[in-house]
Amino acid sequence: MAPERQFKGHPIGHLEDIMAELSNAPAPTPDQLVDIYRRMIRIERNDDAIRKTIRLGRLVMPYYSARGQEVIPATLSSLMTDDDKICTIYRGIHDMVAKDMPLRPLWAEIAGRVDGTCKGKGGPMHLTHPESGVMVTTGIVGSSMPIANGLAWAAKLDGSRRVTIAYFGDGASNIGAFHESLNLASVWKLPVIFVCQNNGFAEHTRYENGTSVDFIAKRAIGYGMPGHTVDGNDPLAMFAAAHEAISRARDGEGPTLLECKTFRFHGHVLGDDDKYMTKEEKAAAIAKDPLPAFKAWLVEQGHATDESLAAMQATIEAEIEDAQEFGLASPLPSVDELRRDVFAQEIPA
Repeated sequence: MAPERQFKGHPIGHLEDIMAELSNAPAPTPDQLVDIYRRMIRIERNDDAIRKTIRLGRLVMPYYSARGQEVIPATLSSLMTDDDKICTIYRGIHDMVAKDMPLRPLWAEIAGRVDGTCKGKGGPMHLTHPESGVMVTTGIVGSSMPIANGLAWAAKLDGSRRVTIAYFGDGASNIGAFHESLNLASVWKLPVIFVCQNNGFAEHTRYENGTSVDFIAKRAIGYGMPGHTVDGNDPLAMFAAAHEAISRARDGEGPTLLECKTFRFHGHVLGDDDKYMTKEEKAAAIAKDPLPAFKAWLVEQGHATDESLAAMQATIEAEIEDAQEFGLASPLPSVDELRRDVFAQEIPA
């Protein structure tokens, strides 16, 4: 049986018509399913290692855990090419890890070291790695979307089939940049997918206390684009919706808004007391953790074995341990770096 679906789809328009449309998407192959799980466990193990390292005092940084949200970027990234781009936010390390960003420079950057992706000067809220398609991490709520539009416009100008994904949270759907970006993307038919990881909380504010619509996907209709609310904890539902959105963008048909329902297992920032969550809803969400549920389903369906998945996890844990050691051993930036990368430097003839 498929992983339990905590949320049912409530897309725009007639539910039956739209779900029929999404059901036309090819089913994921066994290899694709295992690859989605690989990306999920890579996210989870890396998140666990970061939180432990902070608690041990070896890292001093603000950390916005996305534990519980692994399915969303893992599934989308499984359908993306190396050339496809993502723009994400400060709660976005899982988006980067899912895109197969190398972990050594990631760990060096969050530790503020010279071998980091931004020479240790960006830190955990400003990671970037264009080689992996990780174009920007922004600490400004909602600002991933206009940047993604620019990258999508570039893809349209150069005639490529490259797509760009803008990740953001439910709170960002109330920001002006959300509405401006959706409007422009629709007018220009940009190859961009707006992915709202709706975990139910905008910082310390419950969804219903800050958002005027019951489903964010409803806002797509005002901008003339498809909008779907998807169970973001169900890899099969995510695969169908992501395949449709990415295919549509590649074929020049324009943008899509995906609202992916999920739940974050930790507070807004590490150390948050979670008072805006009830103990019951948090416990219920953790009990339905999509990672062990998906693992059990893969084994039950014969797509993998306990042994093969254990070996996969061991390989990933070794990669993370190596990256952690590398990052923490990298030297700190020198004072000379304070004025570098601020102004354009003249290149000798």
